[in-house]
Parts: sequence; structure tokens; C-alpha cells
Amino acid sequence: MVWSKIEKAISERILILDGAMGTMLQLQKLEEADFRGERFLDWHMPVQGNNDLLCITKPEAVAKVHNAFLEVGSDFIETNSFNANSISQADYDMADFAPEIARRSARIARDCADAWTEKTPEKPRAVLGAIGPMNKTLSISPKVEDPGYRDVGFDQVCESYFQQITAFIDLVDALIIETVFDTLNCKAAILAAKRVFDDVGYEKPVLISGTITDRSGRTLSGQTAEAFWLSVAHAKPFAIGLNCALGADEMRPHIAAISKVANCHVLAYPNAGLPNAFGEYDETPDDMASQMSPWAADGYVNILGGCCGSTPGHIHAIKKSVENSTPRPVPQITPTLRLAGLEPFQIAV
Repeated sequence: MVWSKIEKAISERILILDGAMGTMLQLQKLEEADFRGERFLDWHMPVQGNNDLLCITKPEAVAKVHNAFLEVGSDFIETNSFNANSISQADYDMADFAPEIARRSARIARDCADAWTEKTPEKPRAVLGAIGPMNKTLSISPKVEDPGYRDVGFDQVCESYFQQITAFIDLVDALIIETVFDTLNCKAAILAAKRVFDDVGYEKPVLISGTITDRSGRTLSGQTAEAFWLSVAHAKPFAIGLNCALGADEMRPHIAAISKVANCHVLAYPNAGLPNAFGEYDETPDDMASQMSPWAADGYVNILGGCCGSTPGHIHAIKKSVENSTPRPVPQITPTLRLAGLEPFQIAV
């Protein structure tokens, strides 16, 4: 029901994604004890910084962030599950808790979104199940002296994602595979999603967001934005786009490139500028909005939000700056053979 209204709304206006969960949790100045809670009071290693764990140990802190973004008009909120997979949670020796964390993250977000949808039925709020890139890469060796070495294998990554998606599939409206720096990891997540769909007997929409790691204009595994799109287009995503790593100014040409080739909706949620010497983000809400509103005017996007450093103030400013803008029409792309390695290759008809 909610998603059918989202599909109608996206044809009428630019929809708004939330901002940075990590930034907002840091502003709450949580301590080790907050992350441990009562359940993990005697855990054998530090857990501060495991933001996903807060879904179990301090859910009110997570709900506070969701509600802050919903209050300023976000149409979508992402579950606090960026690292809620067994491979990433292994850093804290908490791999076994990953499915529980994922489910708790979806329950918190679902309750918040439903409460706001009830308050504003004319503006339904949707929950995106957030699937992060993991802390292991399938395409690049972590050992300079051994290029063929990998910490993990494709099947292992796929199974970890399968467990995560299975845990929250019934509570979310759609999945978002985000901050993709390695396309092979993304493909494992796509396959995992399809396997879950087969298991449960229904499908949910999938959004995919890559990350251009620096001004080279490529992902960490070496692809341009266009090549990345071609590599994941088989998933038939509801939306494709970019997030993180870059500020809006630096991201613009790559979003423009995707908007020309993708036959689905386009989303973008850059950082609030590039980090300064202290790892902080200096762009104000007005700075960010003034850089992103031309994307809407130029017909590049359908969904806008913020990544690292973005607060409810940033999201509110972005929302206000594009509320009278026309969303990008999804183009009809002429069928032809399109291939991608590090760069796209097309055989013209």
C-alpha cells in the first residue's frame, strides 16, 4: 500500500531520502556503556562505534534519528543496518547477532515510518532496508604482495547478505544496496536478494547506490559511473545513483552521466562537502541545497538526500529547494548490446 503511493508520488515530485544516521548518533555523544546496554555489559571487547548494535541496546537513540528526519519531510528512511551482516559484525565478534540486529533495525524504522504516515496520510513514509558494502572486498586483494588473495569468497558474501535480507524483508518496503565501492560485492547482494524473493514468494523493489571514491570519477574497484550502471542493470532496480565519498559539487558530473543512461529513477545523496582536517563536514544546509537544486532543475534526479555530515537541517533545506521542481522522466533507452569492464562499451545499432 505504501509503495504504490510512493510510485505515484515519484512521478509528481522529487522524493526525499533521509540524512546521515552516523552523524546524528555521534551528536548524541553516546558512550561505551550505551553501546553495551545491559545485555552486553560484560562483552569481551569494546563495541563503541558499532552503530548497528544500538538497535538492540539503545533503540530509542535510533528512533530519535529516524523521527528527526521524518519530521523535516523525508519520504524514505533507511534502517540502521549498514553493517548488520555477519562479515562486518565479525569485527566485534558479533557475527551471530547480525540477523537479530537487522530485524531490530527494521522494526524500529517501521514503527517510526508508520506513525508518521498515520499523522500525514497524504505523505506516506517508506522504509528502505539498508545493505552496506561490507568491510571486505571481492575484487581487490588486501595483500599487496599477493594480488590473487581474498579475505572472503563470493558465496560467503552472498550468504551473509542473504541472512541480513531474510531478517528484515517482511518489515521493509524496499531494499537499498548502498555505498557500493566494489561491484562484485553488489552483485552478491543482488543475488542474495533474488534468493530471498524466491524463498518468501514475493519481491520488494531494489535501489542501488554506488560511491565514486575520489575525483578520478571511479569506484574503488575501478569502474566509471556508466560502467557501474551497466554492470547492475540486470537487477532492474527501482532507482540507481550515488552516495558518500564526494560532496555535491564533485558528485554532479557523475550523477549527470548516470541520468543519461539509466532507464530507471536516479537517486543521489552526497556528503555535506568533503571532510576537513578533523574529519568533519563543513557545508551548511544552504550550501548543500544550493548545489543540489540545479540537479533537479536540469532533470537529473528523482530522489535526493544526504550522506555523511547531513543533518535534518540539511534535508529540510534540500527538500525546500526542490519542492517545485519536476522529477526526471525515466527515458526509453534503445536496446542494443552494452558491455562494461572498467568503462562502458556499446555497439551502435
